[in-house]
Amino acid sequence: MKQVIVFAGTTEGRILGEWLAAEGVDTLCCVATEYGKELMQPEPELEVLEGRLTQEEMRSLFDREGRPLVVDATHPYASAVSENIRGACEEADCRYLRCIRPSLTPSEEDCVTTVGSVEEAVDWLSGKEGKVLVTTGSKELSKFTELPDFQERVYARVLASAEVVRQCTEMGVPGKNLICMQGPFSKDMNLAMLRHTGAEYLVTKESGRAGGFPEKLEAAKEAGVRVILIRRPPEQDGMSVAEGVEELVKEFSLGTRPQFPGDEADLPTDERKAEMSERKAYLIGIGMGVPENMTGDAMAAFRKADCILGSGRMLDSFRSWGIPLFDAYDPGKMVNYLKEHPEYSRIAAALSGDVGFYSGAKRLMDAFEAEGIRTELIPGISSAAYFCSRLKIAWEDVKLMSVHGRSQNLIAAVKGHFRTFTLLGGKDSVQSLCEKFIEYGLGDVTLYIGERLHYPQERITKGKPEELKNQCFDGLCVALIENPDFCTGVRRCIPDEEFIRGGAPMTKCEVRGLSVDKLALSETSVVWDIGAGTGSVTVEMALQAFEGQVWAVEKKPEAAELIGQNCRKFGIPNVHVVEGTAPEALRELPAPSHVFIGGSSGNLREILELCLEKNPGVRVVINAITLETVSEANLCLKELPFADTEIVQIQSAKAKKAGPYQMMMGQNPVYIFSAHGREEM
Repeated sequence: MKQVIVFAGTTEGRILGEWLAAEGVDTLCCVATEYGKELMQPEPELEVLEGRLTQEEMRSLFDREGRPLVVDATHPYASAVSENIRGACEEADCRYLRCIRPSLTPSEEDCVTTVGSVEEAVDWLSGKEGKVLVTTGSKELSKFTELPDFQERVYARVLASAEVVRQCTEMGVPGKNLICMQGPFSKDMNLAMLRHTGAEYLVTKESGRAGGFPEKLEAAKEAGVRVILIRRPPEQDGMSVAEGVEELVKEFSLGTRPQFPGDEADLPTDERKAEMSERKAYLIGIGMGVPENMTGDAMAAFRKADCILGSGRMLDSFRSWGIPLFDAYDPGKMVNYLKEHPEYSRIAAALSGDVGFYSGAKRLMDAFEAEGIRTELIPGISSAAYFCSRLKIAWEDVKLMSVHGRSQNLIAAVKGHFRTFTLLGGKDSVQSLCEKFIEYGLGDVTLYIGERLHYPQERITKGKPEELKNQCFDGLCVALIENPDFCTGVRRCIPDEEFIRGGAPMTKCEVRGLSVDKLALSETSVVWDIGAGTGSVTVEMALQAFEGQVWAVEKKPEAAELIGQNCRKFGIPNVHVVEGTAPEALRELPAPSHVFIGGSSGNLREILELCLEKNPGVRVVINAITLETVSEANLCLKELPFADTEIVQIQSAKAKKAGPYQMMMGQNPVYIFSAHGREEM
């Protein structure tokens, strides 16, 4: 009396039968041919029955074996056999479990013609010229002998048995046109057969992942061969093979799961069990997103995965693989999905480009490892490396940036580097970029815009900002900017004459240089310039904090306008001009790391108190000219929680021509106060 009868017309069926028997489940496997029986691995609890059974013979078998659980793992195209099995189960009152290979849909890039039957395939090919490789087996090969010149055109891949070879030769198919091998086959093997036969067409059925269907598609695409796909019969009710395995695990309280093609079959059982209990996620850079552009390690990791996670277009290359896909970008949603599917132990996350170049890998890694999921990063080809290769330039000295979904000072990067690469995002990204270059005096740079990299529709456009600003480009693209007039280093102590002056007061060059130096800015500082005047201090601070932000606060409208003009002249888009009086104008601003106070309108204490409230560890520099301001600044820095106060008095003089002589003209003495808050932020 058997516990399970498996109708094993597929690789999955054979593996299911062997696995159940190895787990001690008394199992009978039904196979149609002697060759199918030879493929079964002997197990103490496994019996193999060879031969095709009618529905009545199936019912008698079920009765004889005590009405066991019946697993139908026959081929998706064997719909008549499945109907007989289902009918016999109903008559014998047996539980019926149908396991179906997931249907794999070719992507739009695959060169596929879909037909409804073998007859339709033959009819379609009758009007074409060129050799044909038929991979649908020997059972229906005779129909292809109706093709004109079939003995010269038709090559067939069939099972390696004497009976099959005899049948094929009796049909008139020459022996030289037969490839007798047992599949499934790798992409490289399929490619070798296509090239050896010189085939222009590949006829196949949608045999699923285990049947090697993805490898056929990949080989045909690389060889430039059209695929004639015979679609499956109408979908039957049932469950996936993975779902069927879970049912059997519960039914018989089994401790392992079988390994199907693509699994790491060479791992010892104990190691495989350890891996199943310790989930692992592979964070994989997919390069430009097409299989030919992925590394071998990346493709191997995807093929071994139980599921693939990714966002939108990241999943396009895998939609025909028959692996569960989950479309998401947010790490939290991915984690929740994995919590709902504990059966997935090997997880692959598809990330664009390379995992180390403006990728979501770090966020994903943190989220997964917080849930006890181990991670491994597999690098891909970054868009920067690929794009530079297409332009035939080295990228070792290219400044790498991204303004896709993030804020970076691209203007400063372009001004300071000969070549700058950036990822772009947003519907008007190229247009906005070009307009900004023109606004900040970079209208002479040369741009190379790359769209749909490595896809058949790849496009690279070269031009100046004025030429490109009105053209249409993809929302997601890349740009390489060349600026032959770049200047390295940060400018300091800019001569007073270079600023647009107007009637607003300006901190003179020598005082400005020392004051900004006392601030001790970093390139990412967040700075307030209070009483900004013409914006001379604002400009120097923004040039030093080029990856940070500067808020220039000025109460006079004409002076605020001058600040904007000077920012455009010196190419500093990281400045925000705020028109108003401090401290009221400061309350909605982000907390500063540094504050420069050049004018306080009599509100110095209130301004300093607000600065400390926003950031107890803030660094401040105060410029004072009048003795009243000097006295108030000294008192505030003593009474408020500041530390390491330093006071410097500076007076400079500049030579001025007076006829044939040089006469030194003294400037007002300035007191420079510097200190920092006693508490860390």
